[in-house]
Amino acid sequence: MSLGLVLSVLVLATIVLVFGAVVAWRRGARQKAALMLVLAVVCAINVGIWTLPDSSGAVPLERELN
Repeated sequence: MSLGLVLSVLVLATIVLVFGAVVAWRRGARQKAALMLVLAVVCAINVGIWTLPDSSGAVPLERELN
């Protein structure tokens, strides 16, 4: 399984988590909604770490994984 596929699934999971958090918030499960939002932020940060270039302009996703 390629890293690009994993990141794509992670982005989709982030979207679903945000949607689920909104639904949980409306149903009154505030703690569950907050935890889902925290997880969505962590997922989004992970995608950003792998796809955004660093100061040298290199993207970690393009580097060869050892």
